[in-house]
Amino acid sequence: MSNTQLSEQEQIRRSSLEELRKLGINPYPAAEFKTNAFAADIHENFVAEKNNYPDVSMAGRIMSRRIMGNASFAELMDSSGRIQIYVRRDDICPGEDKTMYNTVFKRLLDIGDIIGVKGFVFKTQMGETTVHVKELTILSKSVHPLPIVKEKDGQVFDAVTEKEMRYRQRYVDLIVNPQVRDVFRKRTLIYQTMRELFNSRGYLEVETPVLQPIPGGANARPFITHHNTLDIPLYLRIANELYLKRLIVGGYEGVYEFSKDFRNEGMDRTHNPEFTVMEIYVAYKDYNWMMSFTEEIISTVAMKLHGKTEITYDGKLINLEPPYKRISMLDSIRENTGLDITGMDEDQLRKACDRLGVENDRTMGKGKLIDAIFSEKCEHTLIQPTFIIDYPTETSPLTKSHRSKPGLTERFELFINCKEIANAYSELNDPIDQMDRFRDQLKLSEKGDNEAMFIDHDFVRALEYGMPPTSGMGMGMDRLTMLMTDQPSIQDVLFFPQMKPEIRQNP
Repeated sequence: MSNTQLSEQEQIRRSSLEELRKLGINPYPAAEFKTNAFAADIHENFVAEKNNYPDVSMAGRIMSRRIMGNASFAELMDSSGRIQIYVRRDDICPGEDKTMYNTVFKRLLDIGDIIGVKGFVFKTQMGETTVHVKELTILSKSVHPLPIVKEKDGQVFDAVTEKEMRYRQRYVDLIVNPQVRDVFRKRTLIYQTMRELFNSRGYLEVETPVLQPIPGGANARPFITHHNTLDIPLYLRIANELYLKRLIVGGYEGVYEFSKDFRNEGMDRTHNPEFTVMEIYVAYKDYNWMMSFTEEIISTVAMKLHGKTEITYDGKLINLEPPYKRISMLDSIRENTGLDITGMDEDQLRKACDRLGVENDRTMGKGKLIDAIFSEKCEHTLIQPTFIIDYPTETSPLTKSHRSKPGLTERFELFINCKEIANAYSELNDPIDQMDRFRDQLKLSEKGDNEAMFIDHDFVRALEYGMPPTSGMGMGMDRLTMLMTDQPSIQDVLFFPQMKPEIRQNP
């Protein structure tokens, strides 16, 4: 970028950068700066009468300054929070040369610069916990000014709220909006809590391929690429289900994976082309057991994050204490429309859709028509945690047929606040039935359904060796994080959500 394209502030900062170098100060030093304290710990534990922080070394970003005569105040922000620092000229410049204070600190340093300080902690006359700086080191010069966000008495003013900027420049969002950093800390805590629960049961965390020759395990449109050496098409995985079940065939009793999946579909508040799913498979279990285990997962995470199972999302109080309501998909449709669609064929279902005002087309089979009615007429009612169970066979090609309800499968989806959070089955382990289901999917594909599954012959071969009765479940980690942190959009819980490319001028 040429100097003519720089703002006045950027030009001033670059000039300051050059002045620092002329003074023999490296604005980007390579040496390690050792720290022994964090702002949050000092605020929580400092006792003035004990003088229990006599020798601290901290590093962080300058977030505000009050330049005075021979002594000034600034606010330093590290990864844990903010703390006031007190800088006196004769402390950081004990000799005759006062350049470090008069020129460097007062004129060449800016908000956003990263510095290291050493000194001791005290309380000001106003009672504010402060670090009295004895040594100051420049660690990184900021040449692009930060948005100015003001705080007073715990209130935030002029916060950076413009979503385009926040999502595109997440690094700035994290600097100036500390509550955003907290959301992502909680996201990590959710993962840790789930791992601890799974590991305590003896389940094994594994990794499966991201590049797959067949995009199996879900009804979705894949991203496709090409491998030059093998001269074959490859797909970014839409799910990892079929690989995890191969591992159950191989003899593991329980496996799980936090999986990055990719679907070449639309984007909205709950969908991003790249997303994270936790999938877990446990041998000798069925979907009834998995419902209880899913309740345990959700309530355990809530307790870890909030210390209770009641949370607030989008202004609504949601109770995550088990047990959750369980209702079949067909009963839910009957409850919300007054229409019993049990046993209807495709033409009857299409007429039912027309009568209910549910959009449909000729590419949709029985399963998709039922799903369309449910999505349009039922999902919006599912605020409190609810298991929708017993899905049509046509939309559940990897699921065991229901043990007592013909035409249905042993499948559930967990809905909370009208959104699907988890999807689970009693896994189909009959290789003959599985191949027939794949062939039915092929027919749907030929009919125009671009989300129908491919036939995975190797997976069927794996089943031919024998897979024990198994239950599997996939949970959307992004949606779970949204729920647990009260965030309105999936973009708010992804560090770097997918965005349209910026239009940039050539340098």
